[in-house]
Amino acid sequence: MSVDTVDLDAYFARIAYNGSRAPTLSTLNGIVAAHAQRIPFENLDVLLGRPIALDLPSIQNKLVRAGRGGYCFEQNGLLLNALDAMGFKVTPLSARVRIQRPRDYLPPRTHLFVRVDLDDVVWLADVGVGGLSLTAPIRLDFDGAQATPHEPRRIVREGGRWFHQAQLGSEWADVCEFTMEEMPPIDRELANWFTSAHPQSHFRGRLMVARAGASGERLTLLNAAFTIRAANGTPQTRTLASEEERLAVLAEHFGLQLPEGTRFGCLEA
Repeated sequence: MSVDTVDLDAYFARIAYNGSRAPTLSTLNGIVAAHAQRIPFENLDVLLGRPIALDLPSIQNKLVRAGRGGYCFEQNGLLLNALDAMGFKVTPLSARVRIQRPRDYLPPRTHLFVRVDLDDVVWLADVGVGGLSLTAPIRLDFDGAQATPHEPRRIVREGGRWFHQAQLGSEWADVCEFTMEEMPPIDRELANWFTSAHPQSHFRGRLMVARAGASGERLTLLNAAFTIRAANGTPQTRTLASEEERLAVLAEHFGLQLPEGTRFGCLEA
């Protein structure tokens, strides 16, 4: 990792983080929460036909300096490098996203998240899994539910697979599955190509934007359906009628300023 090129001052300004930079659990909690609230998950460049570059300067230029968001390879790639520069012991891990996927379906291994080893405890951080991005790191243990500023989470193990789950209402839903396998840069490049360029990638046919709110709410935009899910789980959804209305929502609720006249398609709710 090119830690010497991480601009921590610019990153912390982007996520409005003013806390300690010491590699402690308190610092990790603060950074994960701030990142998830300030840098939205989004796949807009994929829909606009732009390449997704994973080198650190490109990620910083887009997510930090240009005020944009991104998906897991960009989001967690930025977090990984920032934490490493601060002195945390971090490892990039691979996973299969399982949100709204049945167990008999095998999704591709196209997700990156971050392992943090801290005081002999393994923590998992993931600010790049869309509307269920973590707003606090969770421990790699099997002792039941773990509180976060948003939904409770847990880790369950079935055979050789581990599942990160979120409690949505009274049900536990899979977020992703993993085996603790490391994801080196070459694997991220291949998975990023599939995610952004393969005709069967769902990132190419759906507009997806998400951000965590500061009071436990979640904001999501899926094609033309804009939803605010309150901390108690109650959703309010409205359907956007035009690209102009969608650009206004992107700017007002996600901080994404796109040029007037930008067209994404995918206006069906």
